[in-house]
Amino acid sequence: MIVFDNVSFQYTKEQESLKNIALTINEGEVVLVCGPSGCGKSTLVRCVNGLIPHFYQGRMTGCVTVSGTDASKTTLRKLSKHVGTVFQNPRSQFFNVDTTSELAFGCENFGLLPEDIEQRINSVVNRHDLGKLMDRSIFKLSGGEKQKIACASIAVEPVDIVILDEPSANLDYTGICELQRMIEGWIEDHKTILIAEHRISYLFPYITRALLMNNGEIIKEFTAKEIRSLSEDELQGLGLRAERMQDPTDVKLTADNKKSNGDKMILLNMTYSYKGEKPVFNIPQMEIPMGEIIGITGANGAGKSTFLRCLCGMERSCKAMLKIGNELWNNKMRRRKIYMVMQDVNHQLFTDSVLEEVMISQEAEDKTEALDILETLDLKEYADRHPLSLSGGQKQRVAVASAIASGRSIILFDEPTSGLDYSHMLQVSELLKKLRDNGKTVIIVTHDIELIQNACTVVIPFMQYTTETQKESEV
Repeated sequence: MIVFDNVSFQYTKEQESLKNIALTINEGEVVLVCGPSGCGKSTLVRCVNGLIPHFYQGRMTGCVTVSGTDASKTTLRKLSKHVGTVFQNPRSQFFNVDTTSELAFGCENFGLLPEDIEQRINSVVNRHDLGKLMDRSIFKLSGGEKQKIACASIAVEPVDIVILDEPSANLDYTGICELQRMIEGWIEDHKTILIAEHRISYLFPYITRALLMNNGEIIKEFTAKEIRSLSEDELQGLGLRAERMQDPTDVKLTADNKKSNGDKMILLNMTYSYKGEKPVFNIPQMEIPMGEIIGITGANGAGKSTFLRCLCGMERSCKAMLKIGNELWNNKMRRRKIYMVMQDVNHQLFTDSVLEEVMISQEAEDKTEALDILETLDLKEYADRHPLSLSGGQKQRVAVASAIASGRSIILFDEPTSGLDYSHMLQVSELLKKLRDNGKTVIIVTHDIELIQNACTVVIPFMQYTTETQKESEV
């Protein structure tokens, strides 16, 4: 059982993030916590796993009781025997360099016998078909594959409570189906599950109730039946992501989105391999329409993020050429001409304030323009905040703001709406359209069906360029 007794919390020098939370979650419940980015979802779950107050500093009042114990007076080590967490950014919870060791790590800390650990790992791997991810380098996994390993590492542990913070953010359609099966397994094992999430429809078969948060408060509670009965319009009116489960390659685009002038850039001879491994993809030639918003879709681990890094010249070992008109852009030229927003935006947030972060992307610093960009993304009030102090969705928008400020003619986005609520997804969608209308070419790697439907004018299924698919077609 989890009990919040009139809990409030304020991070150091920030506005109050939780306000008078009174909540009881009974054993075996599956509770969804939803609401707009920055509403307090992640803060609430941090109170359960003990990161608040043991890791995140701030002022806390009230009491959180977990399995009969006051979480604020219990060490993280003791709490971890009851609570397992999959974080919004799975990289932040890895302690090993290979996947198999990562799955074993929690059980080793519990002091389980080696044969018991091996049995638990084999059970989870077989149950969720994770064999192809075993004995792999953590550093060579895609974002979605890291998410799967993070979920599996918690499934291996003998904990009573499972916390999931935006677990579907980096998952493709198949990955979400696998996550559903993992949730089903936890339910069969009578675990208590607390899920903070924007994309909610895939959870409808499992939740016992849903809590809607805003400005640090629980403003409404729904029974499972009540939230399932809401229409897409009603869910979107609450700021929630209402898209139904669907393979992005089957999404129908809106015909009047397309505004191409017919010009194309041609990508030539792009192939990439991690050191000592077979090629991830092989692209003799790819035609990419200019002046469009192009969605790159495909399975987790297909190489989409690596493709973007190669396209913008970040992977120096990839010697592909990009032909635009009569010009040939090599790696060095592409690094100067193309801007990329990474999947993990923490890698590209460098300054001490949000405003400075946007201004360093400008060719000539223009504070007024930077503030205008922040205002379009609901970030102006955070202009003086440190970027790393923001929520995941807010950091994502800061990176988008920096891309807009760069003025580059080609802008790449790797999952730009990961961790964003419905209204901010629409804001990003509208900004992408404005970039296109201003003559930019926008290329997006995404699993987000709503973003594809709202913004994309072209979709390129990336699987046709992967070496595994090419081998299958040869057979």
